[in-house]
Amino acid sequence: MGTPIRDIVFGIGGGATNGKAIKAVQTGGPSGGCLPTSALDLPVDYEQLAAAGAIMGSGGMIIADSDTCMVDLARYFLSFTQAESCGKCVMCREGSVQMLEILTDIAEGRGKPEDIDLLLELGDAIRLGSLCALGGTCPNPVLTTINYFREEYEAHIVAKSCPAKSCKSLISFHILPDKCQGCLICMRNCPVDAIIGYKRMIHIVDQEKCTKCGTCLDVCPVKFSAVVKVSGEQPETPDKPIPVGEWKKQAEEK
Repeated sequence: MGTPIRDIVFGIGGGATNGKAIKAVQTGGPSGGCLPTSALDLPVDYEQLAAAGAIMGSGGMIIADSDTCMVDLARYFLSFTQAESCGKCVMCREGSVQMLEILTDIAEGRGKPEDIDLLLELGDAIRLGSLCALGGTCPNPVLTTINYFREEYEAHIVAKSCPAKSCKSLISFHILPDKCQGCLICMRNCPVDAIIGYKRMIHIVDQEKCTKCGTCLDVCPVKFSAVVKVSGEQPETPDKPIPVGEWKKQAEEK
């Protein structure tokens, strides 16, 4: 008790894997709150965690790195607590379902600007209208991620973009025409034949067929780095395969 979160995360846990930047720390189990890196020097005790919107709970900690979407993380934790609700309290039984539906809409690109305030309103109502600790704490992941990472919610809703490039409905894979060498590697490895191309021809991803598995990104040779995963604004690509080098030539002629 009293040990700073930073000492536990880095001194005991060794920090994030692969040298990735830490984005958040979630404490207390599924009903705990998600705290930003600015709270890493917070000592672990009941009062100070509660003041920051988190709880001691089970005593566990989960580290979220830069690849973690905070909207999706909140949805993940709420899906667990919602399934655990006994259903006795109306606010917990109905409110948690509504919150989960809204989070799913946001993560899948159907969110509306008013959804953020509605989540806050529902979260407070569930906390006040529940008899047990499950209902009293289950909104914590949602409320704290909105409080500390509101810009990620806004990006999902306004720009239809997932900053972490994690939400599958909001990402897409593309082959950059100025880098593709027409080597056929991505096309041969695509499990759903979603890549169109020929030898020494710039390849194209058929977005209707693509399942967003990321295989093309994994197998594209590093020396080319022609495949990108994007969310939101998409790169310009040709409508059909064209000879390697033709794209640059067309760009120079414009």
